[in-house]
Amino acid sequence: MSNLVAIVGRPNVGKSTLFNRLTGQRNAIVDPTAGVTRDRHYGISDWNGVEFSIIDTGGLVVGSDDVFEDAIRRQAELAIEEADVIILMVDGKEGLSPLDEEVANVIRRSTRKVFLVVNKVDNSRRAAETSEFYALGFDKYWEISAINGSGTGELLDDLTKEFENPTIEELPDLPKIAFVGRPNVGKSSMINALLGGERNIVTPIPGTTRDTIYTRYNSFGFDFLLVDTAGLRKKGKVTDNIEFYSVMRSVRAIENADVCVLMLDATQGLESQDLNIFGLAQKNHKGVVIVVNKWDLVEKETNTHKEFEELIRKRIAPFSDVPIIFTSVINKQRIHKTLEMANKVFKNRTKSISTSKLMDFMMPIITENPPPAVKGKYIKIKYITQLKLAYPSFVFFCNLPQYVTEPYKRFLENKLRQEFDFTGVPINIYFRQK
Repeated sequence: MSNLVAIVGRPNVGKSTLFNRLTGQRNAIVDPTAGVTRDRHYGISDWNGVEFSIIDTGGLVVGSDDVFEDAIRRQAELAIEEADVIILMVDGKEGLSPLDEEVANVIRRSTRKVFLVVNKVDNSRRAAETSEFYALGFDKYWEISAINGSGTGELLDDLTKEFENPTIEELPDLPKIAFVGRPNVGKSSMINALLGGERNIVTPIPGTTRDTIYTRYNSFGFDFLLVDTAGLRKKGKVTDNIEFYSVMRSVRAIENADVCVLMLDATQGLESQDLNIFGLAQKNHKGVVIVVNKWDLVEKETNTHKEFEELIRKRIAPFSDVPIIFTSVINKQRIHKTLEMANKVFKNRTKSISTSKLMDFMMPIITENPPPAVKGKYIKIKYITQLKLAYPSFVFFCNLPQYVTEPYKRFLENKLRQEFDFTGVPINIYFRQK
């Protein structure tokens, strides 16, 4: 279970720059126009072996007449509500602004641990002027330059000390399956249909994390914990932020699950929001089953089903070895097939392959199709083994790991998938020096 950090602050203080530095990606748009980060960006960061999730919120603008800025404010408030730790970012170059004070007032209402971070401190003159930020009422602040990374190490050292390792209260050791997706795709209906007449065998087990509810499903030879994320908070709070809210909810559900059932609406197809959620499951090394619900509402032609499936696989590539099931929850069509697939994917995710089996199968393939030479250097792979992790990870030991290309890595992954059946599960492949 990962800890969640939200970066908040007024526009243009450098939140996206810090987010990009911490997650090692360039997904957040960095642009001097106020309010560019409209949606939340979510990523995973790792500091000295401590993994945590991070959310880059838009610029928090309090008391603005702009509807857009008002929506950003509400989204940031939601992020604050969900996060375990908050980074309040201010701009050391521009100095203290009345907006910073208003943002600090919003944040102080939260019970979360807050780190006041003064960004753009990249010379000693600027460092000498940062003490004005004590006026915000926090007893300590961290000086950093997000653009060149100075000061971020100390910040992360202190930040990761705040994380507790939440222990899950006496949860039975059963596969955890989360139903995720955009609002109104039928997640609650699916869970209700599955539990239907089986209410008597359902025991809700509260999790430790804020309002994740585990429901035990024990029927038709299946024994699972369903991670329920639907309808957990009063609807009034989320009127304008349904999209963002669904991602926040999904973050929590995905982190708490072994397998994610991503539900799509057949009448709308695969939207960018669905791809976001799919990406989250993949980043978190979870098993995935895609369920296309409301299939009864789609006009059918001979190839509709195949074309729809091909379209989905094209959009989720390169990780396209994922089961896709077409259902109609309302007509109870193929809903048990969903559980069968989730069960299979769970088994694939926990599969362990002996080193001798791996060597016997992969070495002849590698001998026949060696990695392409780079700058006249030949890569020799000597040994392969599976790591003892909660998800399939393999190490290929070789003389020049830095020269193995991405296409070759994919070639090896595809061979592993074909032979050992890892349908529905992201595979991690590492190359190390022998």
